[in-house]
Order: sequence, then C-alpha cells, then structure tokens
Amino acid sequence: MTNYTHTALAGRRLPNRWDGIALLLVAGLLVALVSVGKGTLSTSITTIQNSPIHLDPRYLPYYALRSTARMFAALVLSFLFTFTYATLAAKSRRAGMVLIPVLDILQSVPILGFLTFTTVFFLGLFPGQVMGAELASVFVIFTSQAWNMAFSFYQALTTLPADLQEASRCFRLSPWQKFWRLDVPFAMPGLIWNTMLSMSGGWFFVVASEAVTVGNTTFTLPGIGSYVAVALAQKNLSAIFYAILTMLVVILLYDQLLFRPLVAWSGKFRFETTAAASAPEPWMLKVLRRTAVFQEIGDFIGEGLRAFTRLRLALPARHQVDENKTPSRFIDILWFGFLAAIAAYAAWRIVQFVSASLTWSDLGEATLMGLFTMLRVMVLMVIAALIWVPIGVWMGLRPWAQRIAQPIAQFLAAFPANLLFPPFVLMIVRFHLNSDIWLTPLMLIGTQWYILFNVIAGAAAFPGDMKEAVANFQIKGWLWWRKVMIPGILPYFITGALTASGGAWNASIVAEVASWGSDDLSAHGLGAYIAQATSNGDTARVVLGVVVMSCFVITINRLLWRPLYAYATRRTTLG
Repeated sequence: MTNYTHTALAGRRLPNRWDGIALLLVAGLLVALVSVGKGTLSTSITTIQNSPIHLDPRYLPYYALRSTARMFAALVLSFLFTFTYATLAAKSRRAGMVLIPVLDILQSVPILGFLTFTTVFFLGLFPGQVMGAELASVFVIFTSQAWNMAFSFYQALTTLPADLQEASRCFRLSPWQKFWRLDVPFAMPGLIWNTMLSMSGGWFFVVASEAVTVGNTTFTLPGIGSYVAVALAQKNLSAIFYAILTMLVVILLYDQLLFRPLVAWSGKFRFETTAAASAPEPWMLKVLRRTAVFQEIGDFIGEGLRAFTRLRLALPARHQVDENKTPSRFIDILWFGFLAAIAAYAAWRIVQFVSASLTWSDLGEATLMGLFTMLRVMVLMVIAALIWVPIGVWMGLRPWAQRIAQPIAQFLAAFPANLLFPPFVLMIVRFHLNSDIWLTPLMLIGTQWYILFNVIAGAAAFPGDMKEAVANFQIKGWLWWRKVMIPGILPYFITGALTASGGAWNASIVAEVASWGSDDLSAHGLGAYIAQATSNGDTARVVLGVVVMSCFVITINRLLWRPLYAYATRRTTLG
C-alpha cells in the first residue's frame, strides 16, 4: 500500500496539462514586471513631463498595468500596516485609546491632502527620478486601502471567542505563534473581503493619485487615472467608455486569478464545529493545486512559513488583557496626562495658526457646513443599511451568489465617482434640481460597499452548526433576523458602517462639488467648504475645515459606533 501511494504521489509530481497554463501565467507575470520596471526605475521626471497621456485605446493595456502595479504595491504596505497597527491597538488597552481615535481621524482626512504633504518628501528621496512620484502615488492609494483593512483586523482580534483563546493558552502558544495560528486565521475571511474592497478603493481614487503637483508644475504618471483625467478634461466620452471597459477587464482578471481563490481558501478558517457545504473549486485554485511546478514551489514556501510561524520569539506583545488583573491607576493617570498634554499642544498650535487670519464667525460657518454634511452622511448610512444588509446576508449565505456577484460588486465599488459628474451635472442643470439633494448620492457611490462587503463576510462566516440549529427549531421571519442573523453579523456590520461613515465624510470633498465643461455646481457642506478653500489656496480655511471634519467624525464614532461596537464585542466573546 505504501509503495502504491508513493508511486501515485510521484506521478502527480510529473508535468501535466495544468503546467502549460501555469507556464503561460508565470511568463505573463514576468513580462508585466519587466515592463513596469522599465517604466519606473529608469525614467526621469522630465521624460514624463514631455510624454503626454494618449487617449488612443492601444495605450490602455500599458496604462492599466502601471495602475494595477501601484495598487498591489499599496496593498502590500496596507497588509504590513494592518498586522502591526491593528494588533497593537487590540492587544494594548492604553495604545488602543490613542490608535483607534487616530485611525478615525486618518480615514476622515481628505485623501487628496496626503498627496500635497507627501509629494515633496518622496521626490526628495529620488531627485529627478520618476520613482519619487511613483512612491507618492502609491502612498495616496495606500491611504485609500489601509484604514478599512485595519478596522477589519482589529474587529476580529477583539471578537476572538473565549474558548479559542483558552485553547491557545492551554497549548502554551507564544504571542508570535498565537498571532499566526489563531489571530490571523480567525480574521482571514473578513480581511479577504476588505482587501477586495481596498483594491476597489484604490481604483476610486486613482485619478487623483496619478496627478502629481509640485509648486506650479503638474505632471501625470502613466495610468488609467491619468487617462480618465485627460478624457474628462477633453470631454472625450468614447475614451471614458474605453477606460471603464479596461477597468472591468482588469478587475475580472485579478478577481479570477487572485481574489476568487483567496475567498475559497479562506473558507477553511471559518469558526464552526460542523462541516461546511462544499463549493465548486475556482479554476485558478485547481491550477495551483494540480500543477507540479506550483506544488513544488508551494511545498517549499509552506515549509518556510510553518517554520516561521512556529518560532517562539520574545516579543513585547502580550495576550489579551487578563480580566482578573486590575490595571494600574497610577500608570493610567500618567498616560492620560501625557495624552492630554500632547492634545493641548496640538490644539494650541492649530488655534494659533488659524486665528492669525480667521475669526470666530469662520469657525461658526465651518461648523454649520459640517452639520449639513453630517445630515447627509446619516441619511445615506440609513439608506445604505436598509438596502445592503438584506442583500449582503442573502449573498453571504449562498456561495453561488457570491461567485456571481463578487466581480460585479468589485467593479461597482471601483467605479470613480467623477465619471458620473457629467450625467449628474447635466441632469441638475437641465431640470433645475436642488444641488444640495441631488449631489448627495455621489457620496454614497464609493462608501456603500463597505457595508455590503462586510455584511457578506459576516454572513459567510456564520457558523454552520448555528444554521443547522436554527433550521431544526424552524426559526423564521423577523425572529430569525432579531435573534440570529443581526447578532451574528453585528460586529461585521458595525465595522463596515464605521468605515463607510468616515469614507462618506472623505468623499464629500469630491461629491459636494461637481463640474462638467462650463457648468459648476456645489452643495452646502463641509466638503464643498474645504474644496473651495483648496482651490483658492486658503490654507487656514483648509486646516479649519479638516479639523472640524475630524471633530465631527470622532464625536459620531464615540457617541454611536464605539458603544455599538463594544456591545457587539461583548456578545461575541461571551457567547
């Protein structure tokens, strides 16, 4: 029997028909990497300035390749940020008191503002080279990807079931081993869905990230975002159509080659005591598992990763805080005093800078505009929840629906809002509509998907044994929603709603002002206030608007989302 098994395994290691597909994929990847490297490492800034963006569709594959490479580079940085930042916030009570509010502020700060402050820094690292501009673009895309991934991982770490944590202590896992053997696997289903959303978020802001401005000089990096910006400036509708079609093709490609296998693979990390229903294996996963070359590479990498995760490293990170251990009040007082001193100093500096050119009436105006935007955000969150929670639950409980809707949802989440400016502006002008009302949906275009993707992840991770128990007791209708599904997906929904709310505030800077040709529209709100101040070069009002926006976001999170999140965490960890 042993000889037969050994012979069978050896035969499977021989080259087979799947190796031909693998060879094509690897060759295509190498060609793409070489092409991106040529356009990035050995190009000077003057070359890009003298090379305009061509609207000929023949250039779109190369532009798409450059944009996709930037987004994947930003995604790698987002994973590194997520595994370090969210872990520290979840494992350390005192650090979490600082890091989570900072994360709230970061997701509400306008993404376009990051480009202003970081471009000079990155260009200084590589003088005269395009690499500096590329890094600035990657950093801006990173800021559109990292926050929701960090929130997702933080949510998973703070809702780890008590029995799993007890099992890790019984096995005497070190903090390093617990992180890779419990924390990361438990968070994987939700993190994969948020990673897909992060890729879509990169597409949403790729237009802004590929236009780099230094002083009075603006140059565009080759990419889909630059292509779309030039097409919008020239009112070239056919070029916009080609860009949308190219985006769809690229999203379908990385959905089939990467995310669909990852979603199927993450299914094995679902927390349940009964076997889950088997789903058809994605074709790319078949290639990875049945190709002799990939099997050998996978075995080699797998052994290395297993050895890496088994290390008993002496890390300062600790296990979850012991409930029986009373925190030191003296250290807490010192910590809070230190934080209060930093906050007071930052507030004094901001007030000193703003008060040099503004008055209290300007603060009142910014606060009033913030109330207008807050009303829009609240209405949009209610509408998005009523629409996408039922749809997300239905999709999450049906693997076949996920396979159909997954690429569609990714494409819709990636659709840049500025491509919808022409029809919205023309409709408002043609029918004399109210801009305060009809520009509002533009805020929802890029943020509603945070709720949908997180609800899908929560419903997909719903334990199979709970489904069987509910079916046996014949729990249906509103009772099923109130007692079973809403409590089951609540941590995921709150994570999605929290990031969607912050994203809506961020998107208001783009959505509350719109233009097409000579028609310029604006709504009353803090986003339009900041956008107008930015276009006028009024730095004091830009700072005032960003500070007021951050205060609104932190207040809403502290009064609404954080209490709900703490409630959901208690139900999950205790239940």
